[in-house]
Amino acid sequence: MRLIALAAGLMMSLGLQAQSDAIAQYFNKYMNDDRFTVVFVSPKMFDMVSKMDLHTDDPQAQATLDIIKDLEGLRILTTEVTPRKFFQEAKAMLPGKGYEVLMTVRDNKSGDNVEFLVKEAGDRIHELLLLVGSSDEFVMLSFTGNIDLKKIGELSKVLNVEGAEHLEKLEDQ
Repeated sequence: MRLIALAAGLMMSLGLQAQSDAIAQYFNKYMNDDRFTVVFVSPKMFDMVSKMDLHTDDPQAQATLDIIKDLEGLRILTTEVTPRKFFQEAKAMLPGKGYEVLMTVRDNKSGDNVEFLVKEAGDRIHELLLLVGSSDEFVMLSFTGNIDLKKIGELSKVLNVEGAEHLEKLEDQ
């Protein structure tokens, strides 16, 4: 558990490097906006963690390390201010950008809209994008790297970030 707390603390202290993809541009647009909570974990951070020689008897910590070794980056934006507006804006920038819808969940009772999209590089998933739009929150969560969807679902149980609980829906599929 201490490893996870350390990793979370380091995540919050990192700056954003310039990137050219649509999600990075959207993230850059709002990263300094006070309406948003922002998390960015750079590829360098994931590389450093994957090279650490950490021995643990905690199965959950070991599972987390196994997941992290294949990731290259993580970007998260969340806001409770006009969430449906930001959800629609994020969706509007995606057509033609190489993202494919993996799964859509709409709950008419709660008003939640959850979309999982992937960007493939050859025969592997290079990016997993989660967009959540509801009456009370907007979440954009982007993982990059060599992504195993089953492992990402497990990571959702460890991440203590608003919106990460939606990743558990991947395990149900």
